[in-house]
Amino acid sequence: MLKMLAKFLKVLNSDAEPGQISLALCLAMIAGLTPLFSFHNLIVLLLVLVLRANLSAFILGWVVFSGLAYPMDHLFNGFGLALLQAEALRGLWTSLYKLSLFRLAHFNNSIVMGSLAFSLIAFIPFFFLANFIVKRYREHVLAWIQKSRIMQVFKASKLYTIYQNIPGWGGSGS
Repeated sequence: MLKMLAKFLKVLNSDAEPGQISLALCLAMIAGLTPLFSFHNLIVLLLVLVLRANLSAFILGWVVFSGLAYPMDHLFNGFGLALLQAEALRGLWTSLYKLSLFRLAHFNNSIVMGSLAFSLIAFIPFFFLANFIVKRYREHVLAWIQKSRIMQVFKASKLYTIYQNIPGWGGSGS
């Protein structure tokens, strides 16, 4: 877990686009808040790979959102139940349930329906919030760390020079 956190911090401090990090966290929200072995999570994983979302951010976000999902299950159950029992949507659910894919996806389960609906509703606002936080982190926190006395001493050390020359770590290595 600490290794994943270190990779995530490296991603935050890198030149990776904030949108890639935010997209990864949003997709992780869908995968983490919904039951793990759901059909739609295969689609989410495919989107992570096709859209080139940051994998470290996705995995760390998935772990965090999975931890949040269990205490929120009673809310998802109520939300899903309300959606599934809504009289206005009854015809839609009936016609969808006749499709094998819909039954395979377990959307008739109130927790699956509620958690997925919540995740999809929160997707766009969370994307913009995560994007805003990543940008502010880079502008303020990272800039402050880079200017700090400790970082200046570290950058002047021989250890930092060695770190910079290791391929895949610091950048310029062969």
